[in-house]
Amino acid sequence: MLSLVLPKGSLEKATMALFDAADLTVRRTSDRDYRASIDDPRIDRVRVLRPQEIPTYLEQGLFDLGITGRDWITETDSDVVSLGQLQYSKATSNPVRVIMAVPNDAPWQAVSDLPEGVRISTEFPEMTRRFLEKHGVKAKVVPSYGATEAKVPDIVDVIVDLTETGSSLRKNGLRILDTLLTSHTELVANREAYADPAKRAAMEDIALLLQGAIRARGNVLLKLNVAQENLRAVLDIMPSLSSPTVTSLAGGDNAVEGVVAKRGVNTLIPALKAAGAHDILEIPISKIVD
Repeated sequence: MLSLVLPKGSLEKATMALFDAADLTVRRTSDRDYRASIDDPRIDRVRVLRPQEIPTYLEQGLFDLGITGRDWITETDSDVVSLGQLQYSKATSNPVRVIMAVPNDAPWQAVSDLPEGVRISTEFPEMTRRFLEKHGVKAKVVPSYGATEAKVPDIVDVIVDLTETGSSLRKNGLRILDTLLTSHTELVANREAYADPAKRAAMEDIALLLQGAIRARGNVLLKLNVAQENLRAVLDIMPSLSSPTVTSLAGGDNAVEGVVAKRGVNTLIPALKAAGAHDILEIPISKIVD
């Protein structure tokens, strides 16, 4: 039913892991294979291509559904439908930023300080030109095809580049002058395909599974038993995404379960034990769907 395009490159590993967690495992003969498959009746064709190209291909109707960054949607000015942000990126769950950076010792403190004819290297030439025009700056924008931060100051004066943690900027003696865009990974669709009721339903199913897998990350299910006289003490220290579920047992005890953050569970379990809980189970979670 759906043709799907997934990003190759920096997002590739994290995307494949997400689809695996969502029970939509992407199968390829090798990591270099651009053709793939997913054993799901809603998806009949899968390709793995550069995220820079994906918004344009979706707008043109070459694919129904795809994953790319808001940065490339903005750069290509593609008319696509967003089914929502996916909270993951190359190294963290944080968004990436398209930033303008200059050497630490540069005299400029704002975009408006940049002199006429300043040289700017970037993988986002169209976005950069629109940004400069908005600020009334006349510059020479030089397209970059990688290692952008290494081109200052010998080749260019300024760069516009992606940053997730800022470590590469600091390593190369650069500081951020301004932020052009905060970019999340997004699930996006071709407008005509999204207007088709059957395809739209399939897209929303896939979005639900992916969001459920993301929401489950960093969480576990705790299940435990506790006597009635200790129930209040246990509930007072047990966090949960929502209220813990409490069920009365035939022997007089109560069964309690709730979703809690994996981080900190190493101190939570002993505390629950000390409060009177017993038969404590920690169970991994693959998806959480509201």
